[in-house]
Parts: sequence; C-alpha cells; structure tokens
Amino acid sequence: MSETHALRPWRTIVRRKSRKIRVGRVEVGGDAPISVQSMTNTLTADTASTLDQIRQLEEAGADIVRVSCPDEASTAALSQIVKGSKVPIVADIHFHYRRGIEAAKAGAACLRINPGNIGSPDRVREVIQAARDHGCSIRIGVNAGSLESHLLEKYGEPCPDAMVESALDHARILQDHDFHEFKISVKASDLFMTVAAYQMLAEAIDCPLHIGVTEAGGQRIGTVKSSIGMGALLWAGIGDTLRVSLAADPVEEVKVGFDMLKSLGLRHRGVNIIACPSCARQGFDVIRTVETLEARLAHIATPMSLSIIGCVVNGPGEALMTDVGFTGGGKGSGMVYLAGKADHKMDNDRMVDHIVELVEQRAAQLDSVQPDPT
Repeated sequence: MSETHALRPWRTIVRRKSRKIRVGRVEVGGDAPISVQSMTNTLTADTASTLDQIRQLEEAGADIVRVSCPDEASTAALSQIVKGSKVPIVADIHFHYRRGIEAAKAGAACLRINPGNIGSPDRVREVIQAARDHGCSIRIGVNAGSLESHLLEKYGEPCPDAMVESALDHARILQDHDFHEFKISVKASDLFMTVAAYQMLAEAIDCPLHIGVTEAGGQRIGTVKSSIGMGALLWAGIGDTLRVSLAADPVEEVKVGFDMLKSLGLRHRGVNIIACPSCARQGFDVIRTVETLEARLAHIATPMSLSIIGCVVNGPGEALMTDVGFTGGGKGSGMVYLAGKADHKMDNDRMVDHIVELVEQRAAQLDSVQPDPT
C-alpha cells in the first residue's frame, strides 16, 4: 500500500546525476542509496570506547562512521578500530599530512581532508598516493567557519561563492593528480548559506555530495535546522550521503537522518509511525503510547508503517495506508487494522503489547520476501 502510494508522480524526487565512488564497501553517488553517516565523540586513542560507540551507531543503522585523527595516538589505534567495525571508517584529517598517510595505511576507507591545507605539493602528492595505494576515497570538507584567508579577503566574509570556490580549488588538486575518488561537502551553520552553496556546487561538478548543516545545535533545534536545510536539498535531488550534526548522542544523528530520508520516500528503514497530536476526542493516551512504541519498536529495521490515531475522525482513513493500525473508539477499546482493513477490536490496556507483537510478525513476513533494507 505505502509503496504504491510512494510511486505516485507528485511524490517523485529526481536525484541529481553524479558519478559513483566507494567508501569501503558502501557505494556513494550514482544510483546508490543515500547513505547516513555519523561521527564518534570519544577519544579515538581510547579504542574500547570508540568501538563501543561505533557498535551503537551500527545498531542504529549508520552506513559510515567518521573518527577524528588529530594525533599519532589516534592513527595508531585506527587499525584496531577498522578491524572491529562492521561499517567503513572515515579518518578526519585537518592539517597534518602524516596523519592522512598513517590513516590510509591503517585501513581507513576514506580520508576527510582539504588538500590545500596539508602543506607543500610534495606532501599533498604523498597523501594522494597513500589513498590510491590503500583504496581510500577522499572527502573534501569545506566549512564556512574555516575558509582560507585569501577567500575571506576576496569576498569580505564567508558566503556561498567563497565556499564553492574553495571546494573547486581543492577538487582541482585531486584531479590534477588523476585522483577522482572523492566527494565534497560545503557546510555552514547558516541554513541559507548552506543550501545556496550546495545548489551552486551541484551545478559546477559531478562528484557525489555529502550534505549537512554544520554545528546545527542541540537535539531539538539542530533537528529542525537540519531538516529544513537538508530537506530542501534532498527534495531538489541534491545529496548522496548525509550527516545530521547535533550536540547530542551521535545515535540521534543517525535516527534523524533516516527519519528525514523516510519522510521524503528516499530510503525506508524501520517502522514509520503515523500518529495524531491528540485532542479531547482521543480514546487513549496517544502521546504516551507513541513514546512507548517508538522505544519498543526501535530494534526493527524492516520498512513498514504503523498508524496510531486517537479517534475515528481520521483513524480509519490513515489505517487504510499502513501495514498495522490502531484507532481509538472509546469505552476502553479500539479497532486494530491489518493491511488497511478493520480486523478486530482490542482493549486499550492490552493494545501496546498486542501492536508490538503484530508489528514483529509483519516484519518477519516482509523479511521473508524482501532483501535486508540496510
């Protein structure tokens, strides 16, 4: 039902055409699914803590995880981290070219660098050669807060033109060395600057784009800002991989990223809960029920839909388009819908356990006939 609904022309997003690269086993760009990334906030040299956080991100569905490599102790730990991770690891390198070489040798799937920031042409050449030798891709990461001084002098302040010029300058360095396994990001904390920069960059180059609104803020405001900015880009077909940058648990970044893609029909993972905001007509506590179901169904990766509606005004109509539904009907019970059809009544006090059971059954049924969504 929901898949047919998603195929209607007015729901179609035409993605920008880009060439495809690889970040380890994950394809980025071209016709590959938009990947969701996050970044650890542990000390990378603390291998156990870093791997523990990576495993949490893997369970949340992260396709790629980035770790910071500011010193030799971090790159020394990277080999063990890479071996212990199920997802490709991106090594975040800012200025020191040796960290990039060490990270490539340690098995990083990608280096996040700005080639123009790591020293002389010889040093740049060494890092590019290390990436080539060890099968690393590269992400050019331009940030409005750290633009080159000559661009700030030229434009007077951070702006989309300056960010795109910086990105293309760095890309040219890689291209001049016949290295094309790269993607680019042009992030700012300002929504308008971010969106404008990506729109310009999307027209100027065919490499994959990693999108995000940097330093977006805490969980609530950061989610809102990221959804507006990245949602506008994704709706326009721009973006091959993304990170939601939140001052919160990195696992929340992954959840928000998938929810964003799910809302736009670009990628489906987990249970999409459709719920009313509740009012005086509700036949049960909708808000608390949804909170409980979100927690109890978080382990399910199978794409499916669930409607939780407090009364019969919109409940039956919403249930028509979901795999499982529950509509409050008053007098302590409501109607359970399966595959869009009213199936049986259920007492409100037993409803949560019953819905969890039905969703798990439906997930198992779907898993038997479709590939793993991750």
